[in-house]
Amino acid sequence: MKGPLFYAKILLFGEYGIIKDSKGLAIPFNAYRGALKTPTVPVTEVAKKSNENLERLYQYLVALDTDLVAFNFDALKSDIDAGMYFDSSIPQGYGVGSSGALVASIYDQYAADKITVLENLTRDKLLKLKQIFAVMESFFHGKSSGLDPLNSYLSLPILINSKTHIEPAGIPSQKQGKGAVFLLDSEQVGETAPMVNIFMNKMKNDGFRKMISEEFATTTDACIDDFLGGNVKSLFGNVKSLSKLVLKNFKPMIPTAFHQVWEQGLLTNEYYLKLCGSGGGGYILGFTEDYEKAQKSLEKYKLELVYRF
Repeated sequence: MKGPLFYAKILLFGEYGIIKDSKGLAIPFNAYRGALKTPTVPVTEVAKKSNENLERLYQYLVALDTDLVAFNFDALKSDIDAGMYFDSSIPQGYGVGSSGALVASIYDQYAADKITVLENLTRDKLLKLKQIFAVMESFFHGKSSGLDPLNSYLSLPILINSKTHIEPAGIPSQKQGKGAVFLLDSEQVGETAPMVNIFMNKMKNDGFRKMISEEFATTTDACIDDFLGGNVKSLFGNVKSLSKLVLKNFKPMIPTAFHQVWEQGLLTNEYYLKLCGSGGGGYILGFTEDYEKAQKSLEKYKLELVYRF
């Protein structure tokens, strides 16, 4: 057996803000992908570990008390017992949706009455899919927005206007310009749950809450509007503001070794960094008006190109 491929995703804007109902913009990232597979003999250690993880996910789904979705549990259990695993190149703990792609593939293969990508995706259907995926992905993170699996399942850019209003987004086609969005590899694994806990504790502070609802949400929304509208000049001004806000208010989510690198970008204007997902490790997202210059400045680090301006 071999299931269809599901891709990684990048949340360009909206990390943490979408938990509190500000805008978000997620795009598929086709450099990494995963699919459900039946193992070959001999079974590798990776396949064995993945199979054990699927067994735990199965136990979690069976115990779920929800009317949102029903699964063909007999088929799922039978395939897991036969050694099925998730064959994935998506790095785990890197903020690019490794668990999201897995959730999307399980839903695609085993959900009864599934909502398919081919039908007319009304707002209600998108919302229902997001709710289903949030419940499923909570197995991995304790709390999930459902956005990663939704993005992986649809393989479309998605604009989150609010918790109850999401839609596929048309993003400007890439140009062969100097500007770029890139990933910087921190070479550390990040865990989502502890980072979200730090954020939730910070939200108990009035000043932090005010900063999120006023400055952070407003700046994030402006970045998204600029990106979708192709207003590159204005975008970089807003991304710089966002980078400053994140450095000042989300220090625990930025690996210590990168605090100075982050500041350096803001001082030189050669690149601006922001969180990619929950932070704590994994990838850091970079924006630059001159990718070659940014590459030189960051030559000690591994960079991956995401999008060109």
